[in-house]
Amino acid sequence: MEQLNPKRLFYGSCFALITTAFSFSIRAGILPQLAETFNLTAVQLGYINLMWFLGFPISMVLGGIFYTAIGPKRIMMFAVFSHAIGILLTIYSGGYVGLLISTLFIGLANGCTEAACNPMIATMYTGKTMNTLLNRFHMWFPGGIFVGSLVSFAMTKMNLGWEAQIWVILIPTVIYAYLFFGQNFPAPPKEASSIGANLAAMFTPLFLFICICMFLTAISEFGPSQWAQLVLAKSGAEPMVIVALTFGLMAIGRYFGGEFVHKFDQTGVLLGSSIVTLIGIFLLSTQTGAMAYVAAIVFGMGVCYFWPNMIGFVAEKIPASGATGMSIVGACGMFSNAVFQPFIGGWIESGAEKAAALGLEGDARELAAGQATLQTMMIFPAILIVLFVILFFWVRKTRPAIPAH
Repeated sequence: MEQLNPKRLFYGSCFALITTAFSFSIRAGILPQLAETFNLTAVQLGYINLMWFLGFPISMVLGGIFYTAIGPKRIMMFAVFSHAIGILLTIYSGGYVGLLISTLFIGLANGCTEAACNPMIATMYTGKTMNTLLNRFHMWFPGGIFVGSLVSFAMTKMNLGWEAQIWVILIPTVIYAYLFFGQNFPAPPKEASSIGANLAAMFTPLFLFICICMFLTAISEFGPSQWAQLVLAKSGAEPMVIVALTFGLMAIGRYFGGEFVHKFDQTGVLLGSSIVTLIGIFLLSTQTGAMAYVAAIVFGMGVCYFWPNMIGFVAEKIPASGATGMSIVGACGMFSNAVFQPFIGGWIESGAEKAAALGLEGDARELAAGQATLQTMMIFPAILIVLFVILFFWVRKTRPAIPAH
């Protein structure tokens, strides 16, 4: 067995996360082409999106639970297999059912990447180096979406088919498979605390409250961007450029945001983020042309710190829940997106019908439907503002964290 090569394993992890990001952004870019090729409704597109977000939490939770027993190597072997099968099945799907199955495989692979790579990096490195590299690892999700969005935009402009765009996702898949091939992976550490202790910490009002909040922060972040091609297609701006701008800003913000988060604590940052997100979605639903890009910047600033601070809140304020607690909260976020995807598709169709009833046709009808859908999505950050005000005072009242066992 070869000696452990942490740098190669870290780079492999980054390319695995880039694969996850490409599967999100490129799929978002080809939704109109899939609808046209297979004569799919917006609701059917919603169910296809659902499978991506459903597979993710299933494998993330199972991978987190069994990580100690089976180790990161077996989990990532399954990820390579599932990514490859999902990509190939998408290209040769032949229709709606095939797209459902292939997208589920891709979602399962993405969840495995989260379940295996986070603890593997934490095992290989310690202290400041570990924190630095975990932040750089997570930067590649928004960073990969930034790159993937621009790739999809360019390929669409060159009239390259959706199949060619899906083939692009295979490139980082092959790279991370090569980087992991034949490598010695670190042995999983023994559990610092029992699953029973983790579960006891999770069955508390604060943890359950955070899960509810995660349900809403995740859909606030991914809902508008996943459907950008349909809800922003007639806004006078390029939807995939808006997605790239949003996630590029998120990558920069997360890379340099440590001091900002430390100054305001997670609760203050989350409350502020929900307010800015509400403003951002409102602007996306009302602005056209160049101002849509300004709206995207505001939206990106709003959602930038949602995900890492929800996970960070659990790690810092509910430490006894352990890695299992962080996996469960992350899974809640992805499951939330699975639940809401068909609803968003339905809102688009309903908006189009209402616009047609008002006598709008063509581009005007599509623009009205997209804006109405975004205005409906404003309810998510609006509820979050109330919840995070409650959380802010809740944490101040009960400052001591739940003790780790």
